[in-house]
Amino acid sequence: MYPYEILPGIDLYLIFLCVAVLSSLVVFRIMADKLKIAAKLQNFCLYTGIGAIVFGYFSAVLFQAFYNIKREGQFIINSSTGATFYGGLIGGAAFFLIIYFTVGQRIFKGKEHLAAFFSVSDAAACSIAVAHAFGRIGCLMAGCCYGKPTNSWLGVYMPDLGCKVVPLQLFEALFLAFLFVYMFQRIKDKQTYCLQIYLCAYGVWRFVIEFVRNDYRGATIIETVTPSQLTAIIMVILGVMLLLVQRNLQFVGAGANDEESESEEYEYDDDADDYEYAEDEAVKAEDTKEEQE
Repeated sequence: MYPYEILPGIDLYLIFLCVAVLSSLVVFRIMADKLKIAAKLQNFCLYTGIGAIVFGYFSAVLFQAFYNIKREGQFIINSSTGATFYGGLIGGAAFFLIIYFTVGQRIFKGKEHLAAFFSVSDAAACSIAVAHAFGRIGCLMAGCCYGKPTNSWLGVYMPDLGCKVVPLQLFEALFLAFLFVYMFQRIKDKQTYCLQIYLCAYGVWRFVIEFVRNDYRGATIIETVTPSQLTAIIMVILGVMLLLVQRNLQFVGAGANDEESESEEYEYDDDADDYEYAEDEAVKAEDTKEEQE
């Protein structure tokens, strides 16, 4: 919408992307503190996250270049290639997870990074939602990711298109903002499953709004399903699978803790009985001595 430069080499799209990156790092730190993630692990995640953001950007451009093959007839990466959110999310997440589990294995000998993984994922979900929201406002400023033409008062005029369109970028930014607030409240209330909620909620949202999107987003072997809708389905499935895995691990952990508590209680009662028995024998012995005297 406003792709022109405010300063040399700087436009509103770039500004909102920078705000998205900075806000994601700040939010992660805040959420990690609330979740009581150790400082060493927090720093490790932040450094890894910065690397994931850089790698994710190149991944986003790469995915967009593949999307453009059918439209342009060849694979091209240049200043006008563009970028896709899903490409950035997939590439960035893959980078983060690989570093987290491989390098983390060497740094954290006590495997605390494994024990805190779902806490880290909760904080990460909040930071991704915030970054995504600001990123969508950037898309509105750039005039990309728009909806179908409309004459409604809700429509936004796009100079490059010469007509009003549904401002899906703005609606998506609002949706992600509300999703962040909900996940923030869950963490505040000491509840989990934020990553699973983000994956499922955004997957459903993205699948639906793709029917209103009007910019070219590539094609799949199924004509009625876009690449973004196919990825949205995978996100929902992944979210459900992670939910089941986390619940199962929590169930197993709760069972182990119960057994340990029962064992400790038995040992304590045993010791207490022995102590009481020994004390009783000592009292009896002393009474017997007094009687003999």
